[in-house]
Amino acid sequence: MVRLLRPLLRGTTYTRVVHLWVPMLIVSVWMFIDPSTPWVPALVLLPVGLIPAVRTGEGVQARLLLMRADEESVISVEPSATWRDRLRTVLWLQARMALGAVTMFATVWLPVLTVELVQLAAGQNPGDTPVLRDLAPHWAYALLAPIPLVVLYGAVLGLGELVTAVARRLLGPSAAERLAALEERTEQLLERNRIARELHDSIGHALTVAVVQAGAARAAGDPAFTDRALEAIEETGRAALEDLERVLGILRESDRPVSSRPTLVDADRLLDSARAAGAKLDVEFSGPLDTVPGPVSREGYRILQESLTNVLRHAGAVPAGVRVDVTGRALVLEVRNPLTAEIPGPGRGSGLRGIRERAALLGGRACTGPTEGDWQVHVELPLR
Repeated sequence: MVRLLRPLLRGTTYTRVVHLWVPMLIVSVWMFIDPSTPWVPALVLLPVGLIPAVRTGEGVQARLLLMRADEESVISVEPSATWRDRLRTVLWLQARMALGAVTMFATVWLPVLTVELVQLAAGQNPGDTPVLRDLAPHWAYALLAPIPLVVLYGAVLGLGELVTAVARRLLGPSAAERLAALEERTEQLLERNRIARELHDSIGHALTVAVVQAGAARAAGDPAFTDRALEAIEETGRAALEDLERVLGILRESDRPVSSRPTLVDADRLLDSARAAGAKLDVEFSGPLDTVPGPVSREGYRILQESLTNVLRHAGAVPAGVRVDVTGRALVLEVRNPLTAEIPGPGRGSGLRGIRERAALLGGRACTGPTEGDWQVHVELPLR
């Protein structure tokens, strides 16, 4: 019983009735003008539904008055972009008008019927009301009085659910809008993944350098070496803070340009940071780095950063070879270091996975793993 009466406590039960009453206001005004043609308002709505902005207004009303707060809205508020959308809007207006007429009839005459049944049960004649005025008063009509209210309750709930279902069907997003929403969602997910990789590579590199430098300074016991280590930690931390501020700026301002992100032209600071952490680098650059397209150069910088971070984290201060080659068709980036018996730092593979994801997004390929006694990261990114 409680479950059956629960809809009485929902606001949408009443807002849906209001939504269905609204078209009847137009009909009521027209009835004062010409009561013999009640079909004229429905005829007028045919061209009105072809106006693109009408779909937006109907969508806003449907969202506010028909949808429950705990429901995911599937009603579009975009204007009609195609003739199919316009025709769907016309059908919606006609359906709303028809369901509104049924609702108005039910909400007016069913309560009147209950009142007349009560009057007949009390021995009174309904008088001027036209429903039961020809019946003789009798107490048994009191038993029938609740029936119109029960029917009214069912009609209100049923019509509310029906108009909501029709709204989902006729005011729901078109195929083009669903595709646009899917593309937007995909872009958001890609942006979130990119920002996660940015933070992982930048902050992970800075923390790795700081840990390696601090450990080396403590083991060396040399004040001069300690000073150099602290200076390297300071510079790396400052660069990490700049990267963090930039990424947070992108989160705060979604339209912020990405041109401020570092590129391979700025690779010297990465190499200096790795050398300061103790890595012995053999670096070979060939080809014009300044001609590499921005997206490729930015992702190449992050791939190089993650590769050097892995060298410091898992191999420590070992000789490593870095090769960056720019040809007419591709950017080739390779980092090699000797395999060690132990892996001193923790690793869950997210860095290597990020390298492969970056390469795949640009249509390139990445190979990581042991080869000829070394650990190698080999990445090829197309320039076109």
